[in-house]
Amino acid sequence: MTQNTAWSNVEKAVHNLRKAGLLSSPAKISKARRQGLAKLIRPAGYFNVKSKRIKNFIRFLADKYNLSLKRLSRREAAVLREELLQVNGVGPETCDSILLYAFQRPAFVVDAYTKRIFSRHRFFRPDAGYEEVQKIFTANLPVDIKVYNEYHALIVRLGKEYCRKKPKCGKCPLKDVK
Repeated sequence: MTQNTAWSNVEKAVHNLRKAGLLSSPAKISKARRQGLAKLIRPAGYFNVKSKRIKNFIRFLADKYNLSLKRLSRREAAVLREELLQVNGVGPETCDSILLYAFQRPAFVVDAYTKRIFSRHRFFRPDAGYEEVQKIFTANLPVDIKVYNEYHALIVRLGKEYCRKKPKCGKCPLKDVK
């Protein structure tokens, strides 16, 4: 739900889901109608597309894991990543976010902030692909869940506060980093 929206809008959508009682189990989301789900997540934007993608994930979870996140979480990280990427609507960023934040697996998340900040600092081209960018980080950071989590949080903060579409380069803490 976080793609192409401000976190404050995601929080509103999550609040709506919680208030409707849908976050207590995947089975509750499974039983919800897609249109009703879309209405609840409307604040997050692209609600029709996002509700369809949520239902795709829940269908996958139902078909392969009997709606058990615990069973899904027991899969080896590489297999889990491969399976998640087969779900319609789950791309590399969403997949790695699930791995890192939901299942506590070491997956470096590359988002728009990561690409914007580090391409502006010429670590890679602005049009570099997800895997290319990810490899730069995984080759230069220890494979550690806490490090990946903290690094991503710092990137998001830097992107939100300084490296915006209209950047505040003069105030950026990285302005003198070469």
